[in-house]
Amino acid sequence: MQAIVLADGDVEARAALDAAWPGWAEPTALVIAADRGARHAEPLGLAVDLWVGDGDSIEPDRLAALGAAGVEIRLVAAAKDESDTELAVLAAVERSADAIVIVGALGGPRFDHSLANVALLAHPALIGRRVALLDGSTRIALVRAPDHDGRPVRHPLPGRIGGLVTLLPFGDGAAGVTTAGLEYPLRDEPLVAGPARGLSNVRTAAGAEVVVRRGMLLVIETAGTIRA
Repeated sequence: MQAIVLADGDVEARAALDAAWPGWAEPTALVIAADRGARHAEPLGLAVDLWVGDGDSIEPDRLAALGAAGVEIRLVAAAKDESDTELAVLAAVERSADAIVIVGALGGPRFDHSLANVALLAHPALIGRRVALLDGSTRIALVRAPDHDGRPVRHPLPGRIGGLVTLLPFGDGAAGVTTAGLEYPLRDEPLVAGPARGLSNVRTAAGAEVVVRRGMLLVIETAGTIRA
């Protein structure tokens, strides 16, 4: 089951998301709004199933309307350790979602929130689940290796030829990184924090992929063909 989490950052029009990442939203997806992220539901053509948050940013009349429409409301105390987005993601895990897409996690006035949302990909509760942050130009996922059987992890990179793919080490970095279908290949190489070794690679095959033997690797895909 897929869950879509609506965070409170910037969200492009539905047409832009569909054009950049075809099939990003499954018709039967569970939709969870994190506080004021509920405002994105209607423009995206989504119906909220669960609202989670401390209510410090959503308009009271909007929250009341959600409740009146039968949406489950999970109001938590403002003094908490987790962000509203984290609580929404954990609610998706609680509902047994094995794939989670988070929109509204990037952009907006709080850069620290964007960083925290990227770091959320490393949450222990998400091990074994497919999770991505996306907006109209960017899709971010985290590869963790080895898998539960001790084997390297293979992460597909399907998309347009010419699209940018950046591979950034996360945490202690990644070892044994091998790519296929990218212009600048990596062959069983380490990626460590600091050097920009994995920045701005280019997809040369629609079925590109990256394999990681050990560690964590952020995979940042950019729609289109603009190099930076």
